[in-house]
Amino acid sequence: MTVLFKGDFARLWLASGMSTLGDGVTVAAGPLLMASISGDPAVVAGAVFAQQLPWLLFSLVSGVLVDRVDRRSVVGAVGVMRAVVMGALALLVWQGWANVPTVYAAVFLLGVGATLSDNAGQALLPSVVADADLPRANAGLSGIRMVCNQFAGPPLGGWLFAVAAAVPFGMDAACYAVGALLVLSLPRRGPGAVDTARAGPARRGSIRKEMAEGLRWLWNHRALRTLAVTMGLMNVTYGGTYATYVLFSRERLGLTEVGYGFLLAATAVGGVVGTLAVSRLEARFGSAALLRFGLVTETLTHLVLAATRLPWVAAITLVVFGAHATIWGIIGVTLRQRVTPAEMLGRVNSVCLLFSMGGYAIGALLGGFVARALGITAPFWVAFAAMCVLTPVVWRHMTPTALAPGPKQPGTPPHPTPTPGQ
Repeated sequence: MTVLFKGDFARLWLASGMSTLGDGVTVAAGPLLMASISGDPAVVAGAVFAQQLPWLLFSLVSGVLVDRVDRRSVVGAVGVMRAVVMGALALLVWQGWANVPTVYAAVFLLGVGATLSDNAGQALLPSVVADADLPRANAGLSGIRMVCNQFAGPPLGGWLFAVAAAVPFGMDAACYAVGALLVLSLPRRGPGAVDTARAGPARRGSIRKEMAEGLRWLWNHRALRTLAVTMGLMNVTYGGTYATYVLFSRERLGLTEVGYGFLLAATAVGGVVGTLAVSRLEARFGSAALLRFGLVTETLTHLVLAATRLPWVAAITLVVFGAHATIWGIIGVTLRQRVTPAEMLGRVNSVCLLFSMGGYAIGALLGGFVARALGITAPFWVAFAAMCVLTPVVWRHMTPTALAPGPKQPGTPPHPTPTPGQ
């Protein structure tokens, strides 16, 4: 994958690795901090909901902004903002002043930043690498994120939290700052370049009009619509289970803080496997078959985690789940980057992220209350039942014909007339 180490992409790749390493540390340390403040599943899940809530509130507006301004600057500025927020949280934890409202506020601000940086990062990539290199570039970014965010970060975060609760949040702040500097070192693309889609104010409409354009464009694209809706529904079930993982690992599996970090890292092992294998698997079996396999994998993941008390069984299950999740993500993002006109990529990304991350937020909120009312394994059983209903409904839409990308036509949907049932 030589594209990883050529010029601008190398810096973008390293920046992503640094930022997601900090994220990975907080993936473990954040829930551990919440669990140290409150043992109520709804309160712990509330922190996950607070971090994902901005996707429901601001995703579409962020998409318009990403299509109007220099995307490199957006990613860099958000990195600086995140560094400040996490530095402040580290100080509060160090002084013993952290409580539920302050943690909720910090993660909410991180979520606001994510609506801009995640979108802008995806929209920036086609200006950094050639179209033919997009699958390898996306796989490379997915791989470094998996290694840093879910493999190295969570065990490190769990260990650092056990050493001193404030340390992992300080490290996250430093990682964000380094990542921001790397992105800002990229050459600035001027107006009209691929990563700054709007050529000038005269071409801009109202924010509401531009949001509607992005919604309409995606909804009239058969393949992207299918993936966006399916991902949103799947993330409702996944968010409901993940929001209480820290309590599940402690109460059901008997794991310590460090053990919880390693459990989260199991997903990354599968993610690395998925990253390395996705190109060959897609060439051999096709995207539709891989997505169908993913539906089954997601369903069985919830079933196994609901039933097991053995940490090693849970870890193996999350390895398989990590491979599936990575393959789904690479297929979806690559398709979106290839078929969406550059001037609309931020808005179309924002609609997809609204579905996926918004679904995750709703699931996190519901999962906390389900766990409080029915027990710590109840969200997994509910997710399994929901996937049993969703999988056969979506299965018939996951065909090579339905997922065909079609030509890229600026400003107009490749599939203006949806097919029946789509």
